[in-house]
Amino acid sequence: MAIEKISEIVLGDMLLVFEQETDFKRVGFYMIPADMKEQDVSNQKFYRVNTFAQLKLAGDTYPNCYGHGQTMRNSESGNLFEYESQTDEEEGCVRTITTVMKDKRGYELRNVITYYKGESSFEMKNIFINQGADSVKLEMLSSFELANITPFIEKDAPDCLLVHRLRSKWSHEGRLVTESVEDLQLEPSWSNWAVGVERFGARGSMPVMKYFPFVAVEDTQNAVLWGAQLAHEASWQMEIYRQDDGLHISGGLADREFGHWMKEISAGESFETPKAILSVCRGDVDEICHRLVSAGEKYVEQGPECEQELPIIFNEYCTTWGCPSHENISGIVDAIKDKGFDYFVIDCGWFKEDGVPWDISMGDYNVSPTLFPEGLDKTVEMIKNAGMKPGIWFEIDNVGSAAKAFQNTDHLLKRDGAPLTTYSRRFWNMQDDWVKDYLGKKVIGTLNQYGFEYMKMDYNDTIGIGCDGAESLGEALRQNMEASVEFVRRVKEEVPGIVLENCASGGHKLEPLMMSICSMASFSDAHETEEIPIIAANLHRAILPRQSQIWAVIRKTDTTKRIGYSIANTFLGRMCLSGDVTDLSEEQWDTIERGIAFYREIAPIIKNGKSHRRGPKITSDRHPKGWQALVRNGENGETLVVLHTFNGELPEYIEVDLEGRASEVISTYSHDDKADFAVKGGKLVYRTTENMCAAAARLK
Repeated sequence: MAIEKISEIVLGDMLLVFEQETDFKRVGFYMIPADMKEQDVSNQKFYRVNTFAQLKLAGDTYPNCYGHGQTMRNSESGNLFEYESQTDEEEGCVRTITTVMKDKRGYELRNVITYYKGESSFEMKNIFINQGADSVKLEMLSSFELANITPFIEKDAPDCLLVHRLRSKWSHEGRLVTESVEDLQLEPSWSNWAVGVERFGARGSMPVMKYFPFVAVEDTQNAVLWGAQLAHEASWQMEIYRQDDGLHISGGLADREFGHWMKEISAGESFETPKAILSVCRGDVDEICHRLVSAGEKYVEQGPECEQELPIIFNEYCTTWGCPSHENISGIVDAIKDKGFDYFVIDCGWFKEDGVPWDISMGDYNVSPTLFPEGLDKTVEMIKNAGMKPGIWFEIDNVGSAAKAFQNTDHLLKRDGAPLTTYSRRFWNMQDDWVKDYLGKKVIGTLNQYGFEYMKMDYNDTIGIGCDGAESLGEALRQNMEASVEFVRRVKEEVPGIVLENCASGGHKLEPLMMSICSMASFSDAHETEEIPIIAANLHRAILPRQSQIWAVIRKTDTTKRIGYSIANTFLGRMCLSGDVTDLSEEQWDTIERGIAFYREIAPIIKNGKSHRRGPKITSDRHPKGWQALVRNGENGETLVVLHTFNGELPEYIEVDLEGRASEVISTYSHDDKADFAVKGGKLVYRTTENMCAAAARLK
């Protein structure tokens, strides 16, 4: 089959190639590092151009080649679209490339690429426009399609392609899983006929469940990686697809088969997908992740001014365990004032009634007269007088089974006509005007009434496949979660300067959309476990470290070694403390305060830098053995190394490759202030002492 180029466009160090088959006029798209153009051997491969806006319309023929039921890619719908035009426009620092494809039945597809100058990734989305006479139903519409992996190796590149994904479950977020295309059975068949598909994703209102919305494919022979993230708060999917010599990845909304999604588009109307973030580079998986995650920096830089120095948080949850009161907060504030904390967060339970657990009573949000007999005014004033910004917890979208609001079923989501109920929660209909008004008074009204400057937004259950209210369960879910995001934006408008923490049972909403409108996020609910540094290091591949709030829960029974381990965990992101701070010894406080001082030193590196994980693979998060080091090279010319030893046999010396970026240790942190670090031959050498120990070094 003949393939001809439509255009070649350079964005930063990336070359985008648009092409079409001469017979079918389908538009395809692939990209390579710009300086590798001469190594592109696509003309020596057999691959079919796949429409780079994958879609399926109800009534059209489903895909062949044994694809039906595995995928909705390459159906008749996509194959009927032909290339129409392409524009390339610049306005300020933003470049927009729009490619138009048309179906003779009156349908139009617009693929929109947005590139912010100076970045190492770009955004992509698709827009479907119905210019026909009748309404039509979408069963699938991708946000992106990336083809022709790898164009640097002839034929099907056996034993050269790896697929990287980030798996996730509660308190085990971000585990990197790497598999070969052969193990995924994504080799082409002998006839280049039958398709191979790996379709994965998340269903429901917790988009980081099972997997992060991320995929990368690595050409190990040429050390080139292609990567993608999705920015979406509801059900999503990614697909890795193979029929011939070219591997494809695509993704977007979870389709009808995977996510119970259909969308009716009336004549004259259009529908726009969530955006994807794409990049290609030479390097390793940490490099491609850095490029994708860095796309969020422009949004965080626009956040509250008070966030720019990475302030330190105290959250009382692991101190009071969901039972905060004016009395116990008074004791905590007395213990921590003048210790260097910037925010004090009143967590869940401030609203609960006597004898009713906090986790089934959210939704009414009346200040507990037992816990706060004089209201919250005095408590907030006390926090401010101690030099800290007050924060408060809400679980905005969800309603607990013990709350009066639980019975307000006219305004709660339904499925099959009945209130959508999980074990202890129901869910507000976030599109309902009554709900918008109610939450405006309860949430925004509380923030403004008491002068809160920080809100922790929790989310502790999932809607699942969807709800009533639209043409499909999945579409009703999408609309509800879109309205949920809009409420968060409303909070930012009506409470100027508010610092927002994104929490969903820890890390179940760590995706680019939510991260773009929040200052930071709870990294996990792993508050006191040994695996905290493993999870925290994992998340450097998924979110900006400056947004990753990591807890150090200090107990009065902790040894200084254990305290040092906990404090060092927070150097992998944003420092947040909790625990028995009213009962600590002077020696314990000394270990904490030295850690706070070190965190202040390294904050610029955490804020702006590039991360690489070093060390052997940790096979068990819960029972870790070996060691790990996280190397972060700051834009200020300094380097941070955070090193943890775990259980099992350790080498006498651990060597961490610095790649020639540092040669001198400036300062260190450890529980006993005696970390044995030295730089030798371009490596940081650390003399091990004990299992389950931590140390950190700042270098230049």
